[in-house]
Amino acid sequence: MRTSIIKNVENPLQIKQQLATWAQQFREIIFLDSNSYPQEYSSFDCVLAVDAFTSLKTDYYNAFDDLKQYQESTKDWLFGYLSYDLKNDVEKVSSKNNDFLDFPDLFFFQPKKVFILKGNTLEIQYLNFCDDEIDYDYATILSTECPINTIVETVHVKQRISRENYLKKVIKVKDHIHRGDIYEANFCMEFFSENTAIDPLQKFLKLNSISKPPFAVYFKNHQHYILSASPERYLRKEGELIVSQPIKGTSKRFLDTTEDEESKNKLASDPKERAENIMITDLVRNDLARTAHKGSVQVTELCKIYSFLQVHQMITTITSKLDSQYAVIDVLKSTFPMGSMTGAPKISVMNIIDELEETKRGVYSGAVGYFTPNGDFDFNVVIRSILYNSASKYVSFSVGSAITSLSVPEKEYEECLLKAHAMLEVLS
Repeated sequence: MRTSIIKNVENPLQIKQQLATWAQQFREIIFLDSNSYPQEYSSFDCVLAVDAFTSLKTDYYNAFDDLKQYQESTKDWLFGYLSYDLKNDVEKVSSKNNDFLDFPDLFFFQPKKVFILKGNTLEIQYLNFCDDEIDYDYATILSTECPINTIVETVHVKQRISRENYLKKVIKVKDHIHRGDIYEANFCMEFFSENTAIDPLQKFLKLNSISKPPFAVYFKNHQHYILSASPERYLRKEGELIVSQPIKGTSKRFLDTTEDEESKNKLASDPKERAENIMITDLVRNDLARTAHKGSVQVTELCKIYSFLQVHQMITTITSKLDSQYAVIDVLKSTFPMGSMTGAPKISVMNIIDELEETKRGVYSGAVGYFTPNGDFDFNVVIRSILYNSASKYVSFSVGSAITSLSVPEKEYEECLLKAHAMLEVLS
């Protein structure tokens, strides 16, 4: 059981930074920020959860069954992530690539302390045995000074796959498409830095400030950090309503308003971008149908253009109504990994991209999010994100693009660099 207290705050932007800064004392932290991005489906402006009372850490084997048992037994707030390699729990696939980050495949924790900000209202929820700490903690938060970035860190970022090698690999993907093995593949490559120490909070605050995405995440589990500026929702459950919003299609932003509008309109009408979006839309529709009331799967927005500070994106919204015979976790298990990060058909694509990619994706192209006490959930897609292991001093981010029969390898490479821009700016 939790004690809940409501506080009115004068400066929501300031309290966000104070919460994130105050949280650094804890071993387990998750800070989710919607950045006031205009969206139809949203529960809060930001949420902070800290200090695990219980937790679940596991590899991919039986991971979804373990998560189901954990979620159903706690019936409380749970925060954490699903890594891409949980695909091995869902299908008969595997990965032989190296993993330099060494994150657990799945990690969730039940926090002792939760802060939920919406407008000028801050709701504080503490587990009952520690609710006598609320007043002291809140006073400490209000007196916390927001960090000033005075640290200059030298981060030498390397590219795992060279431009020449990338172009060759995209041609191999297209060969598979022309042979009829697959229709579309999301092929990714890693950027990394070794023997590097960074200040994770400072890097997150900068990444968030230059991107302002609706699904930003600062996550810490001891030495593992996720600094995410994700614009993409994987899956949301609100009552019986399930919402998926895959992104497929990207174009550049311009300072000149005329150029910017042209870039946006070109994306909206680009046959290649629309084709890749619609293919993934069909995949998501089929995935959602597995746990949906018959006839309830609907495409409510098709190929709509949304603008973010770094890029324009083409997003489709698909909804369904959850059939009551299925558990909360069944929806995640039957749709994971998300089609926007694999391609179609899923199993064939996952095998092919694992052969061509040179590192395990790990948390990248997985999902970070939460479960509410009543069994609702919301998860992002881990893209535009920096991953960091402070023990091994390894920094990593990955980018990718959808390869179809219409893809021009050089343009796909340029799209990857466009997506990498914000992370490179933050690290360099």
